[in-house]
Amino acid sequence: MPPRDPSRHRRREPIAVLVRSIVAGVRRRASGRTWWPRALALVWMTHIAIDLWDDPMKPRGLLNYPNVFAGLNLGIHELGHAVFWPLGELMGFAGGSLLQCLAPIAGMVMFARQRDDFAIAVALTWLGTNVFSVGVYMADAVVRELPLVTPFGGEPIHDWVTIFTRLGLMDQAASIGMAMKLGAMAWIGLGLVLGGWIVFEAWRTRHEDQAHAVF
Repeated sequence: MPPRDPSRHRRREPIAVLVRSIVAGVRRRASGRTWWPRALALVWMTHIAIDLWDDPMKPRGLLNYPNVFAGLNLGIHELGHAVFWPLGELMGFAGGSLLQCLAPIAGMVMFARQRDDFAIAVALTWLGTNVFSVGVYMADAVVRELPLVTPFGGEPIHDWVTIFTRLGLMDQAASIGMAMKLGAMAWIGLGLVLGGWIVFEAWRTRHEDQAHAVF
């Protein structure tokens, strides 16, 4: 049997310490928080995930969009075209999808600075809805069934038909779109797991505090 490499063990130690520090921090910040409003928000986020996967294009909810995030995502998407257009035409077309994914990432950074773990979980779910809608848009480059809108006037142009055509990737559009949707569900799942953990820790500490108060 070859001798163990002690340097490998030393490399693992900082990672283990970091993980334990993160877990302890999340538990500490969840302690004493009100759990039930967060639990309701978690149920709502779970409903969004199921709804998206079931039928992402079925009109329902606020402003006839699939979920409350969708209207916000659309507005950010259209703004992204204007923000990235100075970087070139191709970036202008991609900018809508890019900005709508960058916005929740910026939200996560802000919430991390505020030490608001549950808000990070919500932002992860929000990111997932954006990545999912981009995946749907990518896959639609093949069939072109989505109703397109534009705030700039004129005939709407399908962003991903233009992008995939210029990059020579139209044959892979459906596969890339599906990969994006699967990745999106992973982001949403991560948000739900994190949110569920925070809700459990908040409930557990409240329950323990009440039990100690009785005795």
